[in-house]
Amino acid sequence: MNRSIRIGSVAGIGLFLHWTFLLLVAGLAAFLYYQGQSLATTLHIMGLMAGLFGCVVLHELGHALMAKRFSVPTESITLYPIGGLARLQRLPEEPIKEFWIAIAGPLVNVAIATVLAVGLVLADTPIDISAAYSIDTHAGATLMWLNLGLAVFNMLPAFPMDGGRVLRALLALRYDYAQATRTAARVGQAMAVLFGFVGIVSFNFVLLFIALFVYIGAQQESQHAEFRAVARDTLVRAAMMTRFGTLSANATLGDAVDELLAGTDHDFPIVNDGRVEGMLSRQQLVDALRMHGRGHRAADVATGPCVTVAPSTTLDEAFQIMQTSDCTTVPVVEDERLVGLLSLENVGELLMVRSALGANESPTSTQLPGSA
Repeated sequence: MNRSIRIGSVAGIGLFLHWTFLLLVAGLAAFLYYQGQSLATTLHIMGLMAGLFGCVVLHELGHALMAKRFSVPTESITLYPIGGLARLQRLPEEPIKEFWIAIAGPLVNVAIATVLAVGLVLADTPIDISAAYSIDTHAGATLMWLNLGLAVFNMLPAFPMDGGRVLRALLALRYDYAQATRTAARVGQAMAVLFGFVGIVSFNFVLLFIALFVYIGAQQESQHAEFRAVARDTLVRAAMMTRFGTLSANATLGDAVDELLAGTDHDFPIVNDGRVEGMLSRQQLVDALRMHGRGHRAADVATGPCVTVAPSTTLDEAFQIMQTSDCTTVPVVEDERLVGLLSLENVGELLMVRSALGANESPTSTQLPGSA
């Protein structure tokens, strides 16, 4: 969130504006100015953009409120130039829940378009699509068609759009989650190739950008599903570091610098009599050195008390804990004693080793009983 500006909250969910959104507003205003558009036209277009992104917020709230109904918390909603993103704390396990969460956003846009259409018809205002492209058209008609466009675009069966998640949820009713994701991702990538071909033939750079966005999104979703499939059956002890540096409760920042330069560790647990009292990251160390110098006590600037996981925790559970706590490294504790560290880098290394060995051969002997 450090690159986003908080603009408020709705239903306890923080609303954020990514800084690139401000560039979009400034760029559009500059474009209209150099095009010689009148102030009235400029205000009309800027107002439409504000209305459109208001509808995007409602779209994301649709996802968030449906997720809340299924006891899935939403951490925040962030507006980007290309749309909005509702950040859920976790994905629902049941396909039918993912289906309703995914489809809720487009249904909100359909509902908005329906309300606008009824109001425009009652006001005897033209709502045909040709009129929507005219600057003289009622703003409500333009917003109506924009909302229908948002609903249709988001329902394309391609990640990271909602339609890709709807397709996955439907496939997951019959197949396992990873296979359903792979199939949905292939459909999305095929659509991306089609978009790219049409974009090249028509010299449409917007379509080319969408094609790239969809292709990468589908690839990332497939990789994430592969991770979850492995993580459900693998314990933390399979991926945790067991050789790492620690700092005593009385260690100074200078001691931490020595540990940092002597090895490859970036995060250091503060340990007192075998128990973890905090975690000092490399960034915290550098920032504290600027402010306090080498003689300052490391424990005073460390994060604590720490979120911890047990060696017997599955990687899937540990990953959710790390996401919720916004930590990239967490201590692994057994019987209140520090036995390891788990980082996202460790998890990535485990997945690389597993990929090299093949799906049927485990890199360690610490998978759940009965798993491949």
